[in-house]
Amino acid sequence: MGSLRTAGTARCLALPESSSTYLLQELKMIWDEVGQEENERERILEELEQECQEVYRRKVNSANMLRIQLHQALAESEAEFTNLLLSLGERSFPGRPEKMNGTLKEQLNSITPALQEMQMKKEARLKQFTEVQTEVQRIASEIAGRSENEVVTVNEDDLSLKKLEEHQSELQRLKREKGDRLCKVEEYKVLICNFAKIMGMDPSNVLASVHPSLLIGANEQQKKNISDDILNKLNTMVQQLKEEKNHRLEKLHSLGKALANLWNILDTAMEERQPYGQINIFSLTSANGMLGPGSLRLEKIQQIESEVQRLDQLKASKMKELFIKKKAEIEEICKISHMDVPYQTEMDNIMELIMSGDVDHDNLLKTMDGYIYKTKEEATSRKEIMDKVEKWITSCDEERWLEEYSRDERRYSVSRGAHRHLKRAERARIIANKIPGLVELLIEKTEIWEHGRKKIFYYDELPLLEMLKQYMLTLKEKEEERCRQRENKKVQTQLVKRNENSFISRPNTGCSRPSSRGFNTSHRSTSFSSHRVSSVDQQPISDNSAEKDMHIRKVRDRSMQSKAGNNRSCTVHDEDKTSGVSTKQGLSSI
Repeated sequence: MGSLRTAGTARCLALPESSSTYLLQELKMIWDEVGQEENERERILEELEQECQEVYRRKVNSANMLRIQLHQALAESEAEFTNLLLSLGERSFPGRPEKMNGTLKEQLNSITPALQEMQMKKEARLKQFTEVQTEVQRIASEIAGRSENEVVTVNEDDLSLKKLEEHQSELQRLKREKGDRLCKVEEYKVLICNFAKIMGMDPSNVLASVHPSLLIGANEQQKKNISDDILNKLNTMVQQLKEEKNHRLEKLHSLGKALANLWNILDTAMEERQPYGQINIFSLTSANGMLGPGSLRLEKIQQIESEVQRLDQLKASKMKELFIKKKAEIEEICKISHMDVPYQTEMDNIMELIMSGDVDHDNLLKTMDGYIYKTKEEATSRKEIMDKVEKWITSCDEERWLEEYSRDERRYSVSRGAHRHLKRAERARIIANKIPGLVELLIEKTEIWEHGRKKIFYYDELPLLEMLKQYMLTLKEKEEERCRQRENKKVQTQLVKRNENSFISRPNTGCSRPSSRGFNTSHRSTSFSSHRVSSVDQQPISDNSAEKDMHIRKVRDRSMQSKAGNNRSCTVHDEDKTSGVSTKQGLSSI
């Protein structure tokens, strides 16, 4: 009990003079008054001591936790401050104290304002990054042609001014590129509008066919699609419109040229030309030298094209008449020159093309003029030979007349005009004697002509050289027949004289004279026999002469028909072919 009291007294004395000491004294008084046992008192005091320790321990733990929290908060603040400096790209901050003195709370309170200021600075910097990157992404989307907007993600680990300047530089570059693209878009739109107006198109429809965003007003240009795809489409559309404009302009030029040529060829009146006078390119241009609106409208070009087609059809019909006329001119030249019609197949093909409408009329005239020139040139080259052929035919006519005159037994009779026949016979004999030399000269010139031209000289579809050689052969045969006739005549004359001499030398058996009737009969019989022999001998000559005369007569008739200027074309040509066949048959018989 004494120990408890001593301990209680010691503990009580250890306690400060406060309410707890008073309460402990009051408790002791109560115990004394109650008579509390000493053990019980010690137990209660130990419990009180344990409870006090627990309270102190809790308080110490709480204070320790507070200290730990302050240390952690201070460390976190310093770490956050350091991270902010690193992310913002700054080495130091003027508001941060260099040395940390004082209690933890004082240190934490000293760093908190600088940390808050850095946080505010980071938020401002982050806002700048967000705005710049958002603008960059928006412009990049416009350039790339993307309509959806993606969420902008800012890298908070690098919010330095250098990085911000890089984003701002990228933004400026994109803005310049956007401006350039907008300028290109506007240039393309202006070109498209100009081309569309010139060709009578609606510019809105043309732009809408490229992209609907091109129709947005100027106050919403930022929403326009300025991607590479749109620029390529605009460029392609401009090129297409430019090609279409050039195509229409060239077509209009060619139509105007063709129309002017047709007007000149057809000698169109000014009243008919007036509605189409605006196709002149100078009248199509405006005051500044550019093409006026609607100058190249498709309807206008189609209207002019229809007029050109109408005049071209009219020209085709007249060209057909002109072709027939030129063809007739070629046939007339060939008829006069007694030569085959050249280029007959080509002209037939041209006629078929004219009938089908698939022919170039300008080339047609040039071709036909070329045919006429070549035909005239060949006719000119044949002229010298043809003159001699005409002379030969005329000489043959004179020769034939002379032969007929020589066979006429009454040629020496005294009659009116007999002296003129004698003079003509003398001239015909001179002409006939010159025929062999003329034919030989003709043969020589014909051979020279054929050698130079590398083709056969035809006269009315018959080879002239063959005709001349056949004629020379006929002359030779005729001369041989004449020689034989003369020999036969001499033999016949000798026989007649021998018969007469034998008759005279025969002795008379009667007194009466022979009657004149018998003598005359014998003389007539002898004459008839002589005439028959002569006729038999002369028969080949007569046949050859008749055939030759028939051929020459046909040739002469053709020459006379050519000189008469008969305008028959196809019928005369067929008759000439028939005559040529007959003549060939005559030559073959010769």
